[in-house]
Amino acid sequence: MKSLGSNNLKIGLTSLVSLSLFLSVNIQASDINKESTKLDYQDIFNFEYAANPLVMPSQDKVVYERRSMDIMTDSIRRNLWMVSLDGKSHLPLLSDSNNHFSPVFSPDGSKLAYLSSKEGKVQIYLRDMQTGLTTRVTDVEMTPSGLSFSPDGQQLAFSMFTPLKSKPLFSLNFKPKDAKWADNAQYIDDTLFQRDGAGMNRPGNMQVYVVPAIGGTPRQITQGEYDYAGQLAWTKDGKSILVSANTREDRDFDIFNTDIFAIDIKTKRSTQLTNESGPEGNPLVSPNGKSVAFVGFDDNGKSNQITSLYVMDIDGKNIRNLTPKLDRSVGNVQWANNGKGLYFSYDNEGKKYVAFSTLSGDLKILTDNLGGMSLGRPYTSGQFDVTNDGQVVYTQSLGNRPAELAVTTRKGKRQLTDLNGDVFDHKVLKQPELLTVKSSVDGRKLNAWIVTPPDFDPNKKYPLILEIHGGPHTAYGPGFSSEVQLFAAAGYVVVYGNPRGSTSRGADFANLIDKNYPSEDYNDLMDMVDGVIKKGYIDESNLFVTGGSGGGVLTAWIIGNTDRFKAAVVAKPVINWTSMIGTSDIYTFMSRYWFTDLPWNDYEQYWKRSPLSLVGNVKTPTMVLTGELDVRTPMSESEQYYGALRLEGVESSLVRIQGAYHGIAAKPSNLARKVGNILAWFDKYKNEAK
Repeated sequence: MKSLGSNNLKIGLTSLVSLSLFLSVNIQASDINKESTKLDYQDIFNFEYAANPLVMPSQDKVVYERRSMDIMTDSIRRNLWMVSLDGKSHLPLLSDSNNHFSPVFSPDGSKLAYLSSKEGKVQIYLRDMQTGLTTRVTDVEMTPSGLSFSPDGQQLAFSMFTPLKSKPLFSLNFKPKDAKWADNAQYIDDTLFQRDGAGMNRPGNMQVYVVPAIGGTPRQITQGEYDYAGQLAWTKDGKSILVSANTREDRDFDIFNTDIFAIDIKTKRSTQLTNESGPEGNPLVSPNGKSVAFVGFDDNGKSNQITSLYVMDIDGKNIRNLTPKLDRSVGNVQWANNGKGLYFSYDNEGKKYVAFSTLSGDLKILTDNLGGMSLGRPYTSGQFDVTNDGQVVYTQSLGNRPAELAVTTRKGKRQLTDLNGDVFDHKVLKQPELLTVKSSVDGRKLNAWIVTPPDFDPNKKYPLILEIHGGPHTAYGPGFSSEVQLFAAAGYVVVYGNPRGSTSRGADFANLIDKNYPSEDYNDLMDMVDGVIKKGYIDESNLFVTGGSGGGVLTAWIIGNTDRFKAAVVAKPVINWTSMIGTSDIYTFMSRYWFTDLPWNDYEQYWKRSPLSLVGNVKTPTMVLTGELDVRTPMSESEQYYGALRLEGVESSLVRIQGAYHGIAAKPSNLARKVGNILAWFDKYKNEAK
């Protein structure tokens, strides 16, 4: 399953050791057996994990995406597999060198629609479950998404980016035939003209289409320069599709304010069902067709806001909040088969839960063990589906390996897959250990996790890496992280946690940094470091710090406030909030929700929160590391900081990860390069072990 087969992947991978100048290593023959029990860069290309489980209509099996690393294309491959809920049968459904993903069953369960790249561009395919016969449904230029069967199973709805022709403001019209000129100038008059992960936006929008399930010509049913995206929900009579969109004239500046619309299939008439102050999205029609569930919040202008679960009548009336007291953001909502309640997930204290709510708002927790899908860093993650009798099939968080599938039972849970035993059974990886400390600022409880080296001995002294999450409104937890485990395999104790501003602790905790970031989150992180030091096995002369995105901001802030760390790696940071506002793809969001005014009207608040303002204090040897194509925290931010460090005479380096946007770990080799460069920088400044 792993690309060309497990054996083939083991061949020729020693070249990965020289991923950069810093990764050149001479391995002695006597070290081979010792090192084989530790996680290595090569192992990244052997990882697999389960995703997107979908209970089959028979209710005794589940289809899921088996995701693996493809060493030849430096990408993640997705295939469809089936496993029985008793764990006894595990077979491929669609598994080859192509990508097959996003499965959805017809209402009667006889057909399976999915996306596949088997004929080049991604298209929709339909498989008859009884015969196994498959047909291609679409022949479109752009990638479809959000597949949804009509109630009678005769049609499929999907969203797809629909390009518009751009007209330049000026062009030269006398170019001689066969002349070789420079390309035309690119004329831009859109506010949001670029997007991280994609680069410059093409003119066009996401639109909704319907197509006969047996194949045919897709018919566009939405219009206008708006994006109709996300979950598509058919009404029970099959006459309309519910979808969310932001159709306001100032939508580029009021980016949250999406509403739910009902689109008539025949007439294309659009009827607005919601009009609240914040977003309403991901509509789901109840089994009886009378109600619609959706998620959203009333926009209060805070940098972090709690997404609640709502239900309304099919005509948009009688909106009611089912989770007003939860104080956690909900997601992945599903109606119970009998229509008497809804299943959903949410993050709590660094873990992801699945819960059930009745229509009167009574909540019941079903599991707190979702995770394992964030391969790079230990962010909360996870997906699930539910059987008709309430069994939850989910991606299981194991802590020391990527996600496997599991199912809840009356006695607890049953693991259904073992995708990584071939890689991990002979390796030694430590489980994250919970560390609870009190904030020195206000006494609040702070959660962190410690991962120790494979051969850890509490009577010895170890170097420590503080690893800081991004966001900053996200959360770490006790899930698997290749980056953390590789740090530990290199002999470091690693601590990571959720300082104030993190999610999974409620709105108040997250908004302690509202219009005030970075601030006392610095103190919280130092408290976590001190909490590990108190355990007695840390060499205090060997402290290191790194973090990416929001964690890069905090890493730069830390070394501008203290010299206690031997070296630092500032990954994909914001260094100067004013220049970031002028170059990032989210500048309209940042200026509205993270600050109280525009930078030229109130420069001081931007500057006093910019790590660049503290660069004169920095003495710590610092590497700055960013993806070359990043437009979320643009490369210019890193270049600015690197230049400032050089002007200050600080030992420093700049690493530009080629072909990478903000999500450096999107390519397995770049994930390895990121970790390898960080460790090489730390090893360069690490004192000899005591």
